[in-house]
Amino acid sequence: MPNSAEIREGWARDAAAFREQHAQAELDLAYGPSARQALDLFWPGASREAPLAMFVHGGYWQMLDRKMFSHLALGLLAHGVAVAMPSYDLCPAVTLSALVEQVRDAAAFLARRHGRAMLATGHSAGGHLAAMLLATDWRSRGLPAGTVKAALPISGLFDLPPLTHTTVNNALGLDEAEAKRLSPMFLPSPGLTLHAVVGGTEGVEYTRQARGIAEAWGGTWEATPGDNHFTVVAPLADPGSPLVARALGMLSG
Repeated sequence: MPNSAEIREGWARDAAAFREQHAQAELDLAYGPSARQALDLFWPGASREAPLAMFVHGGYWQMLDRKMFSHLALGLLAHGVAVAMPSYDLCPAVTLSALVEQVRDAAAFLARRHGRAMLATGHSAGGHLAAMLLATDWRSRGLPAGTVKAALPISGLFDLPPLTHTTVNNALGLDEAEAKRLSPMFLPSPGLTLHAVVGGTEGVEYTRQARGIAEAWGGTWEATPGDNHFTVVAPLADPGSPLVARALGMLSG
């Protein structure tokens, strides 16, 4: 997108303003040893009994940070849902496999701390990570099955081998076998609720991937008319948006 830098600057401004105004937040909670293994947890009020969602940021697993997206918690917060936003170490400083494990560690941290199942959502690479959370064997980590009860990936990437032929892979360093191992589309269906969202103008590959994960896992998908890769995630900040309504339905289902 020709104005992507401007859009990201706007995200950073909106996110910073939101953090300043939202008093009920626990910021910089460490879930692992590195500086980026931390999350922000936004609560809808003083109570700590709210339903829980996690939003995972994108950036092709090699850029950006949770603090650019804080304002996207607003839509769910208005309906009494707490929203956690983790950061994670980036490729090539860590492998993509290690990065996936970090996001799983973040979800496990929340589950042990608050004792409830959560909805996983995320944008772009974060959509991939949300799907990987849904596919996790939580019982092997000492947690209940369904610790992540549903996933709402937005403009996610679920079939990674095509990326090995692009410059994106310069930082990821994936071969075909590892790319396939880390592709949700090739993992067994977790048998849980998944709804994939893609912008209506994002192009055939993003649409193929959204449709593909829905078909592979028995989920659903939609293309939102007129949205591009950046605007498609904006409705998370709108309490009245269909995207927030979809997330609420998945949390309560």
